[in-house]
Amino acid sequence: MADENIINMNERGKNHFSWRKYTKMGIFFIVLIALFVFIATNLFIVREGEFKVVRQFGEVVRIESEPGLSYKIPFIQSVTTLPKYQMTYNVSQAEINTRDKKRILIDNYAIWKIEDPKKMISNARTVEAAESRMEEFIYSVIRTELGQLNYDEIINDEKSSRGSLNDRVTDQVNDLLQNDNYGISVTDVRMKRTDLPEENEKSVFTRMISERHSTAQEYLSKGDADKNRIEAKTDREVSEILAKAKADAEKIRGEGEGQAAKIYNEAFSKDEEFYSLFRTLESYKQTINGDTVIVLPSDSPYARLLMGYTE
Repeated sequence: MADENIINMNERGKNHFSWRKYTKMGIFFIVLIALFVFIATNLFIVREGEFKVVRQFGEVVRIESEPGLSYKIPFIQSVTTLPKYQMTYNVSQAEINTRDKKRILIDNYAIWKIEDPKKMISNARTVEAAESRMEEFIYSVIRTELGQLNYDEIINDEKSSRGSLNDRVTDQVNDLLQNDNYGISVTDVRMKRTDLPEENEKSVFTRMISERHSTAQEYLSKGDADKNRIEAKTDREVSEILAKAKADAEKIRGEGEGQAAKIYNEAFSKDEEFYSLFRTLESYKQTINGDTVIVLPSDSPYARLLMGYTE
């Protein structure tokens, strides 16, 4: 009986020892896991294209910008992320007045990025606030620049300085942002489109149509004047050419007739009887036709000639 009690006590001791051993191991693993979780929750990864802002009680204590693994102090420090890459911001549509007192609506966009996160947080607090301040500067600069141009210079690239306008606006906005230490920079500002206020569109279109009609009528009138001038010049040149040709023809004809008369005279002077006969026949051509009736005595030279008597 005593031996059985001793055996039971030994078994209970072994069981108690095993329980204590497993309990210690469990506590060790729990502590190890807790320590791992604690360390993991206070480590953070800095990725390419982002800033990690470490704050302590709300104040910025450091900025991590290089990619890799970093840490923060538990409980008293927190981490936020800011974009490091370039961003696009659509500037709100705004209405401005041109130099010639025209009202137009402009729509722009800006390419920008954060250069100094600490300055940006110190002066603008958030990305949204920085964009809002940037938009105010862009509107102010564009209103000033476009206010120095006429409406047709703005909408017509060939007549305006639009090619350098975007560069001027970008430089001036960057100067304003730098002066106020906002820690951001504008890479480019571009005008997407320009529109007229709805109430002005109809009157402007009507005026444009009227101007086009007036221009077309001016071109037509100029064309008619040029046509009449060309026709008058051509008619004058034709008259001069015809008159010269006629004068040359009369001169040639006169010279020809003179030469012919000379030849005739030389020919007729050689045989006066033949000349008399020739003149008589020529007169017959002029006086006798199909209806002519001639009464001649039978001994008339004319009648004898007609009847074939030559002696």
